[in-house]
Amino acid sequence: MNKTELKGNWNEQKGKLKKKFAFLTENDLMFEEGKEEEMFGKLQKKMGKTKEELHKIITEL
Repeated sequence: MNKTELKGNWNEQKGKLKKKFAFLTENDLMFEEGKEEEMFGKLQKKMGKTKEELHKIITEL
């Protein structure tokens, strides 16, 4: 998944992630231009997933 693809449908993906993983907060999923890696790092830590696993979860939503 590239950054343009992520940015384009992030609100939709964010809603699906919150539905599937109820423990995620709005703050966890806040997308800021240029800080994508920081956001993914926080999600990896909170979810206990690798970067690859996290990207796979998001692309399969």
